[in-house]
Amino acid sequence: MTTTAIEAAVLRVIDEMHANLGQELTIDDMARTAMFSKFHFTRVFRDVTGTSPGRFLSALRLQEAKRLLLQTDFSVADISSQVGYSSVGTFSSRFKSCVGVSPSMFRELDGFTTEIGPGEQSEGAAEHSRGALRGRVHLPQDRAPGHCFVGLFPTPVPQGRPVRCAVLDGPGSFELRDVPAGTWHVLVHSVPYGYEHMPSGTGDRDVVSVGSYGPVTAHEDTLLMPAEIVLRPLDALDPPMLMALLDLRADAMDRIAG
Repeated sequence: MTTTAIEAAVLRVIDEMHANLGQELTIDDMARTAMFSKFHFTRVFRDVTGTSPGRFLSALRLQEAKRLLLQTDFSVADISSQVGYSSVGTFSSRFKSCVGVSPSMFRELDGFTTEIGPGEQSEGAAEHSRGALRGRVHLPQDRAPGHCFVGLFPTPVPQGRPVRCAVLDGPGSFELRDVPAGTWHVLVHSVPYGYEHMPSGTGDRDVVSVGSYGPVTAHEDTLLMPAEIVLRPLDALDPPMLMALLDLRADAMDRIAG
């Protein structure tokens, strides 16, 4: 099959996921929709999206939960049921693990967070350090510039707290210091200036730009090869951005500074 045909089959499955977020959807169901054998489908889906069908579906469910928390008055229990969880406790635990804050705090903070994680760094020149990953974020001329979140994750899905991260004022150079030994993915998320009010995971390809690099394997006391990351429009095949980002709106930054 051609790459186009394979991607079309995966997109059919993702459409089915969106239509059945609150229902049980098995690998067998998905494979039938794709018209592949179950084992071939799982491999193809991972090749196209970077993650497994189950993890992709879980991410879509939590993304819908984020939307419902911000745009409706439904209780956390109601929302957990609507996105396919039989236990509100399991839902809340999974939500906090992937988004970085609890469902109620996510709603209270309008979809943002007050801190990202232990690797949070500001933009700017840094002294040479071991175990560092340096690179540059490039933006095509047809994309509008804006703040860039650069995070180091164990999987291609931007969920949970990154092990290291940086928030850039715009496309350009970055350095992630003291990178732990392991295999990591560098994921970048950007929206144009003026869209800082949009929580992570909202907006379409006309607004959101994404990029990735890796996997890269870091060893103790090594300087990794520079990462050149070219941003592109968000695609339906991209796993959703689950983690809550810092609120970069001017009034929010003033509150943090104060």
